[in-house]
Amino acid sequence: MTADLLYVAVGLALLLAVVLPALLGRWAVSAPMVLTGLGVLLGFTPVADGLPLDPVADRVVVEHVTELTILVALMGVGLAIDRPLQPWRRRSWQVWSPTWRLLVVAMPLSIAGTALLGWWAGVAPATALLLGAALAPTDPVLASDVQVAGPQTGEHEVEETDEVRFTLTSEAGLNDGLAFPFVYAAVLVATAGPVTGWGLEWVGVYLVGKVAIGTLVGVACGWALSRVAFRSRSRALRTAERGESLLAVAALVTSYGLGEVAGGYGFLSVFACAMTFRSAERAHDYHAAMHQVVERLERLLTLVVLLGLGTALSRGVLEALDWRGIVVGAALLLVVRPLAGRLSLVGRPRSGHEVGRMTTRERWAVAFFGVRGVGSLYYAAYATGQATFVDTDWLWSCLAFTVVASVVLHGVLATPVMARLGR
Repeated sequence: MTADLLYVAVGLALLLAVVLPALLGRWAVSAPMVLTGLGVLLGFTPVADGLPLDPVADRVVVEHVTELTILVALMGVGLAIDRPLQPWRRRSWQVWSPTWRLLVVAMPLSIAGTALLGWWAGVAPATALLLGAALAPTDPVLASDVQVAGPQTGEHEVEETDEVRFTLTSEAGLNDGLAFPFVYAAVLVATAGPVTGWGLEWVGVYLVGKVAIGTLVGVACGWALSRVAFRSRSRALRTAERGESLLAVAALVTSYGLGEVAGGYGFLSVFACAMTFRSAERAHDYHAAMHQVVERLERLLTLVVLLGLGTALSRGVLEALDWRGIVVGAALLLVVRPLAGRLSLVGRPRSGHEVGRMTTRERWAVAFFGVRGVGSLYYAAYATGQATFVDTDWLWSCLAFTVVASVVLHGVLATPVMARLGR
């Protein structure tokens, strides 16, 4: 009977996932808020009995489900960005300037600020650093309300001009992979001790080497797949002509696997693969078809994660939460990220329609909408599988509180703020 009720609950949740984006488009309520709330209600029923909801006991399940969700989201984000990234052109660096600033300035400041808050709260240094690294990235999964809608192709092909949406989308695509070195730093603090013993290795291997390898593998994979899909001599291999959009799923799995096997960051490989593939035949409708498949798969996986998170809330994941965790989470969302983001975007405000520059209001919007989500859960699950951390229960309670607070806070404000900026 319980299994039958689970089918009913999941079926209703799927229906909500299908219709909610359209129903809630005009309201200050987001689909993640509704799905998380449904998960909370589900947790009070017998349907949740026996489900893998404990992030400590069921760490492996949490790690792999969130990992897959992020991979799908990264492929979708890479395909959705219309603004070309051409490293050999100076203008390309200029129009991507807000993204680089957020990655190089805002993210390290957010990590440091959150880690200091954790250390102030009395947790061990390794746990505090992991908290900062896990909560630093802007989430590519739950930030859809403030990201670009999808690739503009065919007669509608244009370069992305919405600076807020472009910046938040590109930041989310890149910083999930770039947060990994700091997660590894937390693991090394927990296992190898003081930084003097592993600092040089961390810089050479984890900060530079793995980033470069992951990016190069992704670019090579995207280039090869685009050559086959659009220009292969064999018609059977030209999947773009047949509109075989499942190539997007094959691309994300292949690029991630190759990036990890090569010793790089697979998250960066997936995003780089998608961006490189998007750069080929930019006006072709095949990009939009691939994005639609990825978007639907992402919606399904997000449903699973949010239902699980909501159910865990009513099943004890917040038992270790105290005033320290609430202060850390609130400070990150309301102080640390907004100030770090705004500091990174200091410069001359945009006048007219300058691409790559933003008005003062737009800069504050980008700084504020650093949505925390699935990536934070993945990094904590991954790191706690690599090393033993002190105060793990408190860590998970703080993470769950911060993610849910972000879902509510940013979900309520995203629609009115973005509409006002659009006007």
